[in-house]
Amino acid sequence: MTADPQPTQSGASWVPACPVAALPAGEVVQVHQDRPIAVFNIDGEFFATDDTCTHETASLAEGYVDGDVVECAFHFAKFCIRTGAALSYPATEPLATYPVQVSDGQVLVDVAHPSVRRGS
Repeated sequence: MTADPQPTQSGASWVPACPVAALPAGEVVQVHQDRPIAVFNIDGEFFATDDTCTHETASLAEGYVDGDVVECAFHFAKFCIRTGAALSYPATEPLATYPVQVSDGQVLVDVAHPSVRRGS
C-alpha cells in the first residue's frame, strides 16, 4: 500500500500517511517523500522508519512484517520497527525512525525529525 501525502502548510513537518482505518494491525504503508518512509501498525501502535533497507536499495514496505520486526524481501535483513535497529545481516546500519501521531483519524509522520540510534 502506498500513500501520497496531501500538501501541508509551508514549513509544516507533519505529513499525513493514511487514515487510521486504512492501516490494519500488522500492515505497512509507504509514504512518498524525498526519502520514502514506511509506516507500520503494530497492534494498534503506529511507527515510522525509512522505507529503504540500509543494506541495499529495497523497499521495506514490500518486505515481511512479523510482530515488531520487518524483513527485507531482497536479502532478508531484519530491522526492529520500534527502534530501527538492524537485527540481522547483511544489514549492519540502523534505519532512521520518525515521530508519529494520530490526529482526526489520520496517521501523521514528522518527516523533518528523523533519529538514528547507533548501536541499538
